[in-house]
Order: sequence, then structure tokens, then C-alpha cells
Amino acid sequence: MPVQKLLKTSAHVVAEFEGLCIAAGLNAVTGDEGSGKTRLLSLLSESHSDAFWLDLKLPGCNSQTPLDVWAHWRHQCPHWNEALCLDLCEALGMRVHVAKRLDMLSAGSRRKVGLLALLASGSMITCLDQPFAALDQASINVLCEFLNDMADNKSRAWLIADYEADTRLQWSNLISLDHV
Repeated sequence: MPVQKLLKTSAHVVAEFEGLCIAAGLNAVTGDEGSGKTRLLSLLSESHSDAFWLDLKLPGCNSQTPLDVWAHWRHQCPHWNEALCLDLCEALGMRVHVAKRLDMLSAGSRRKVGLLALLASGSMITCLDQPFAALDQASINVLCEFLNDMADNKSRAWLIADYEADTRLQWSNLISLDHV
């Protein structure tokens, strides 16, 4: 049974899912290996029309370029933010990789392609599954800055799944999937 702790009592609840309140701003989804973090994000995105989750390994996309991946999601996401996509492409050091096939990219660069799609999607609920894995420190800093800028957003929620709630982020809500 998940344990939830709303940290910002003024946080607006943007959605409820399987008894959990999804608060505006940053929601930490924590738990050990096999606790159901990825499953929760995936099921939420399948059941909520404005929730977006991607497997950051981007299976089945090996022959595509980052530009191909982003073009696909640009057409799937009605609130896509092209300016943000371009800014993050530069900030995450991806401009030199945009014409390379995904199977030519490192694990970190490949994950950045998926992260960029998620961040630029404009979805009301954006689900990030272990977003810092395989990233270089500069990219981690960019991602932390971006997420902290979103922490006080009143209309969007960011679910960030990892083993622990990262202390660099300004959380609105903590959801632990570990059994107590």
C-alpha cells in the first residue's frame, strides 16, 4: 500500500489515480527495485488523457534520429513547446547528435532524447522514470534547474520516480511505494 505525504498543503490536486492524489508541481514516487514505480507511471499515462510517460531507453527507435523522435511526439502532443525543445536541445548538449541514429548514441544521450520529448510535451501530468540515470553532471544540473522552475506550477504535475526523493528538488508531494 503506497504511503503519501503532501508537503505543500496549498498544492492543487490535478488528478487522482488509484487512491493517490497527484499534486501540482513536483511529485516524488519512490521505492526499491520492483516496487512498481515504472508500472505506476505507465498505468497513469494509459488511463489519463493528458499524462505522458516514455520508456527512456526508447525501444524500437534504433534507426530513428532525435529529430525523428521529437517530430513524432510533436504531432502526438497538442501542447508541444517547440521553443522549449530547442532550448533544452542546446542546454543538454544534444545539437551535435540530432542527425545521428539512436543506436549510435550513448545511453545518456539516448535518454536525453526521451527526456526532451517529455519535458517539451506540455502534458498536464509528465512522468519521468529515473530521469538522472546515465546523465552527465551538466545535464543533471540543467534538469534540476528546469524541474525546480516547474515546482510552483499550479496547473501541471511532474511525477519523478526514483529510489529516493532527490534533495535538490522542491517537492510538493511524496509517494512511497515501499511497504511499511
